[in-house]
Amino acid sequence: MRAWTWLLTMTLALTRVVAARLEDDDPERGDVPGWVMITVMTAALVLAILVPFREAIVSAVQNALASVTSGG
Repeated sequence: MRAWTWLLTMTLALTRVVAARLEDDDPERGDVPGWVMITVMTAALVLAILVPFREAIVSAVQNALASVTSGG
């Protein structure tokens, strides 16, 4: 649940930043930059994968580190 709270907080903060920039009267300002959309979508995908598979991912990483550090 904590990850979803973080995602919501980051999305709201990003929305505020984008809204503040769009309110600017600069005629050369365009739509939301592509990097903003990519960043938000990447964060959402990471959380969508991490939340249901967290235990499996942690276990796989621990096993991999154990096999590397065991010397063989």
